[in-house]
Amino acid sequence: MMDISHNNFHGQLPRSLANCSSLESLVLSHNNFSDTFPDWLGALPGLKILTMDHNVFYGVILKPDMKNLQFPMLRILDLSYNNFSGQFPFEYIFSGNGTTSTTHDLEYYQFYSYSIGYYSITIICKGVEIYYPRVREDLILIDISSNNFEGQIPEFIGKLQGIWSLNLSNNILTGHIPSSLSNLSRLESLDLSHNKLSGEIPQQLAQLDFLTKFNVSHNNLTGPVPRGTHFTTFDSTSYLGNKGLCRDLLPKKCGNSEGTQLPPSTSEDNDSGSGIELDWKFVVAGLVSGLLVGVVLADFVITKWNVWFIKIVAVLIMFSKRIRKPRN
Repeated sequence: MMDISHNNFHGQLPRSLANCSSLESLVLSHNNFSDTFPDWLGALPGLKILTMDHNVFYGVILKPDMKNLQFPMLRILDLSYNNFSGQFPFEYIFSGNGTTSTTHDLEYYQFYSYSIGYYSITIICKGVEIYYPRVREDLILIDISSNNFEGQIPEFIGKLQGIWSLNLSNNILTGHIPSSLSNLSRLESLDLSHNKLSGEIPQQLAQLDFLTKFNVSHNNLTGPVPRGTHFTTFDSTSYLGNKGLCRDLLPKKCGNSEGTQLPPSTSEDNDSGSGIELDWKFVVAGLVSGLLVGVVLADFVITKWNVWFIKIVAVLIMFSKRIRKPRN
């Protein structure tokens, strides 16, 4: 084991580390190393832990030409808070037989005291340090968060069945979340937040029985959130910044009227057609009723007018006779 973390070392890594053939753990965290990814460490046959977080490592991680640089036993890789870019080569770094299948023995590895049995490690998640005193040797932890990695998450990652924690947050990853993640039966923590992922969250992820931490906030995801038992325990902060996601506890509900609205043009066309038909019905009804009322009133006026006319004539005749009557 070699732990030189929390110092002020800077510059490039000494290439002489490649001669440490028995090295199983290399902790470089919290320094000022400025170098490209040390692919030459892949030749170390027993290297299981490589933590390089909080440094100034940079550049694209390329697949080397030599086949013996493939990190055959690597279990824990932490590259967080650096300046790496390009696509992260999962298949190159984690192509060893020990990572693509899980073992069923209960043997552990001692990280600090080197006694056979287990190892312990401190993991920083969302700025919180968590100390794990006893971690199984066959479990895998990958943290490449807070870099500039881009491209899609490969389906190959579903073959790393021993993954226990996967943090790809704060990068520029695009494309869909691969459904092959549902093969990671031991996965307890998955953080894909602050990327540019799109599409739906695979419903198959509901099969992950041990998933206790899940975060896909601030992406471009759409569709319904999986309805598995564990997904009901994650609060709405796990999905913030994805306006297209729907769930009971989210602002957008699945199957609501907002999602089934007709396009404006179709709606306007339908409204204009039905409106004309409705107006003509009222017009016809108004004409018929007006005609009936007019006939009744006309008959009433004509009938009454005859009576009034006769009475008026009679009054005029009587008045005329009174005028013509001679005075005594």
